Parts: sequence; structure tokens; C-alpha cells
Amino acid sequence: MSTQTQRRPPTGSNPGAVPAPAGPGRPRQRPRLGMVVLGSVIAVLFVLPLWWAAVSALRPQRETFATLSPVSLWTLLPRGLTIGNFDRLFDAEFGRALLNSTVVTVATLVIGLAICATAAFALAVLHFPGRGVVFAVMVVSFLIPFDAIAIPLMSIFRDAHLENTYLALVLPGVGNGFAVFLLRGFFLGVPVDLAEAARVEGLGWWGVFWRIYLPLSRPALIGAGLILFVFQWQAYLWPLLIAPDPEMTVAPVAIAQFAGQQGVDFGAIFAGAVLTALVPLLILLFFQRYFTQSVSSSGLK
Repeated sequence: MSTQTQRRPPTGSNPGAVPAPAGPGRPRQRPRLGMVVLGSVIAVLFVLPLWWAAVSALRPQRETFATLSPVSLWTLLPRGLTIGNFDRLFDAEFGRALLNSTVVTVATLVIGLAICATAAFALAVLHFPGRGVVFAVMVVSFLIPFDAIAIPLMSIFRDAHLENTYLALVLPGVGNGFAVFLLRGFFLGVPVDLAEAARVEGLGWWGVFWRIYLPLSRPALIGAGLILFVFQWQAYLWPLLIAPDPEMTVAPVAIAQFAGQQGVDFGAIFAGAVLTALVPLLILLFFQRYFTQSVSSSGLK
């Protein structure tokens, strides 16, 4: 009787297992690393002009463009720092222009949110004849560039004796079609059963809007508020046309006035641009996640 010697596999090995390929994580890590590098390069390309503008606001005016040819390290780093550009900026009553921009933007934000939210609620929840037509007209309204209707609108406001008033600066920004579109998409995502249950309990439509829809729509309201804020804060053509009085000048118009027949004060222009850009930058960074959430939950695809 012969005895056959059986070879046993080493301890811990599985004879039926398929050998795993070498370095299973590397093929996945390479595309991810490439996307990180590409995103970093794009971010740097976006940041460099902002950094150069901020540096130019703090360097002497004679060095603003002297370091561009040839490009060197001193293009992005100032040899000397000065606040003279900001001094000239506020000597020209830029502070009043900044205050006008703040008043107009805050008023537009408060009134505009009230109007846009109620309009979006009506278009999303209430059923009335012609609702689709009204929504279509509203969508077309925000697709038309405001510059195309600025001149006819200015004639209407002048005929109404609203020139050089805060009301004239605020009114065109309170009815923002894109803000209504955004809020309507969010309101459509609210379960209808909540409104129906509230109506059964005797709550009116205003109560449904105020007690149910508004508390649930904070991200959408923040997103719509950011749209209204950016639209009004950066407005240039409309304030230039409807409010030529120096007492009613807003910040973007005041910055443009540093380029005149006597020359261009680039240092003051960069200083004003940095100040006016700093406010929306901080606000957008703080509310960024709310704006992203409002867009993703509004049904935009």
C-alpha cells in the first residue's frame, strides 16, 4: 500500500482565492491626484488677479504698473506699503458713497425678499387662471439684460419725478425674476399635505405661508437674498443714469470717477475696488453652504 505525500498550503493562504493585483489603490488615486492638481492650478489663476489688485491698493501709485514688465516676484509683493491710496479715496467722500450703497442694498434685500417670496409662494402653491403664463413672463424677464431696458426705464422714473432718490435706486432691484424662480422651485418641494392640513385646521393662505413655508425655506431665502445683494451692490449703470447728484452717488460710480480728464488715479481705484469687493466676498464665503443647498433643493438640474 503506497502512501502519497500531500502538500499542504502555507498557513493563512487560501488556495481558491484569485491573486489580487499589485497596488489596488494606485489606479484610483492617480485621477484623484490629477483633479486636485488641476483644481489647485485653477484656484491660483483665480486668486492671482485678486491678490495683485489688493497689493496694488497698498503700494505707491508709481509702482502700480512698473513691476509688470518684466514680471517678477515684486509684481505680487510690494517693495513698500502705503495707505495713501485709501486716504485719497476717503478724501473724495467715498465713505458717503459706500454708505449709500449699503442703504440701497439693505432696503433692496428686505423689500425684495418680501416681494419675491410671496410671488414664489403664489406661483408654487396657489392655483389661479394664467399661473403658467405669469411664470413664463417672469422667467423671460430675468433673461433680458437690464442694460437693454435701462434707458426707457430711466425716462419713466424721470416722468414720475423719482430722479436722485433712494426709491429710484431700490425699485428696479426688488422684483428679481431669478430669485422668484429659485424660491418657487424650493416651495414646490414642500409636501402639499402640510398646507392641506393647515387649511383644514382653519389657517388662511397667509398663515400657511408665514407659519409653514417660510420657516422651512431658510436656505432658499438666503440664496435669494445673496442674488438680490450681489445684483444691487455691484450696480453701476442704473445709479449712474438715475442718480447723478453727488449726494446720491454709490460706491461703483464713485470708483469710476477717479478716471477723469486730469488722469487716472489707479491707486485709489484699486483701493476702492478692494473695499467694495471685500464686503460681498465675506458674505458669500459665510453663506456659501446655504446658497449651494438652496440651489440643489430648488429642483434646478
